[in-house]
Amino acid sequence: MRIALLTEGTLTTAQRGEGGWCGRLVDGLPEHEFRLYRLLPADRPAPPSGVRGLHGVHELPMWGRRPGGRGPTALRRRAYLKAYEELVRALVTPGERAGFGPALYRLAALGREDEALPAFLASGHAHRVLERIWRMPGADTAGGQPLVCDVLVAADLLEQCLRPLSAPWYGTGPAGLGGADLCHVVGGGPAALPALVARELHGVPFVVTEHGLHLREQYRGYRSAPYRWPVRALLLSFFRQLTEETYRRAAVLTPGSDYDRQWQQRCGGDPARTRIVHEGTTATGRPAVGPEPAAPTLVWAGALEPGRDPELMLHAFARVRAELPAARLRMYGEEGAPGYLAHCTAIAERLGVAEAVEFAGRPASTAEAWAAGSAVVFSALAQRSPRPLADAMLSGRAVVATEVGVAREVLGPTGLLVPPRSPRALAAACLALLTDHERRSRLGLAGRLRAQERFAVEPVVGAFREIYLDLVSRYPAFPARPGAPVRPFARPAEYWVAGTVGAAGGETPVPAAETPAERTGRPERTVRTAAGPALAEAL
Repeated sequence: MRIALLTEGTLTTAQRGEGGWCGRLVDGLPEHEFRLYRLLPADRPAPPSGVRGLHGVHELPMWGRRPGGRGPTALRRRAYLKAYEELVRALVTPGERAGFGPALYRLAALGREDEALPAFLASGHAHRVLERIWRMPGADTAGGQPLVCDVLVAADLLEQCLRPLSAPWYGTGPAGLGGADLCHVVGGGPAALPALVARELHGVPFVVTEHGLHLREQYRGYRSAPYRWPVRALLLSFFRQLTEETYRRAAVLTPGSDYDRQWQQRCGGDPARTRIVHEGTTATGRPAVGPEPAAPTLVWAGALEPGRDPELMLHAFARVRAELPAARLRMYGEEGAPGYLAHCTAIAERLGVAEAVEFAGRPASTAEAWAAGSAVVFSALAQRSPRPLADAMLSGRAVVATEVGVAREVLGPTGLLVPPRSPRALAAACLALLTDHERRSRLGLAGRLRAQERFAVEPVVGAFREIYLDLVSRYPAFPARPGAPVRPFARPAEYWVAGTVGAAGGETPVPAAETPAERTGRPERTVRTAAGPALAEAL
């Protein structure tokens, strides 16, 4: 089957090829044809995809200078203004949020007809609609009346967010989303807009995979964004409603953890259409690290910033040092906030443990960091990604972590969990491991086996193979006529063969559904085979 991978920006470390998530998915499912559709910054050169085995890469510039083009005619402008007004009302009026999805699809349909959507969104007509609706009584601005500068900034940001609606990807040919059997959105956010439009126009189902929720990251990022509060409120309303519409229309949601699943359900995700698929990693085949260092050593890894809470680690280590004078602490990580390394150094000196603490910077590899210690410690205030914990467990070292985010789900009974912001509890857990070699070894081995079982590549590939086949078996390849029964597997193998009717250049019409009388008593059955409809008819 043909699968469209949709992602925003350059592929992240978790998505890149050569061991990355998307690369492993494409390599593990060679029986399917994958195409990559990605949204890129407009003013930067497009980097290579880094994923081998793709049948095509399609890109759309975003987050920069608006592409050229003429605006709509005066007659069509009325339709644009009406749809845009409905969209803005849904963003700023709590009682009209149900109009968000229909307004999106109406703008996408108008843009497909005359390719004037980007120019319209940047025009003074759109600015005046935004200003009028945004300032009307009852609008939820969450920060006072918007100024003229707020209207201009918000209109520009909305235009960039809505650019995927005018992407040239919605045909039914081999390069269009309408010709795909399903779409797979990796990361959420604006990357889901093409999947939503393809679902609306062509009935193509889509899967959403998020390793770290896009909406959650937007909420965190906009706290320090260089915009006034009305602009932040408007953009966060857009991302929140886009997320809710995506979760509502998605055929399957595949969060990377139960922690993310709970977030998705809070945003409207349907538990019946949610399946947790852990993020596989090739590190499961990596051998365990070597013998422990001679001195009892704790290893801490993470960015030196308040969210990772290295201060908690330093205060807990001071208690450990008081009970076990030979103990040492190695802290790996780069400075994540200006001046924070000097701040942590000052704390270590004030606590009297500076000579036993080493700020080792960024390690050459994570395996090198874990090998330097007897046990690994995570003291973060929030743990959204399971990757660091799983990587430490795969080293064979025992792990201590604060009970936040995904920590309990990942460690289970193979590690020690302590409350956050509790130096006494963290110190007690560290001492319990450093003074008991047999317990360290037992927990380290159990953690390694647990991580290998949960984060191996094969279960991830197998899960998506099942999801893809299940979706295509339940959704028609071509939208059925009103009143006609759903016909799954409606594209025979000959559809994709060059030179045959409907191949690559156009869409083969769906044959009329047979009535029970026309079947002459044959049981109703749909068969998909490589030989096409002839063998299916014989069966």
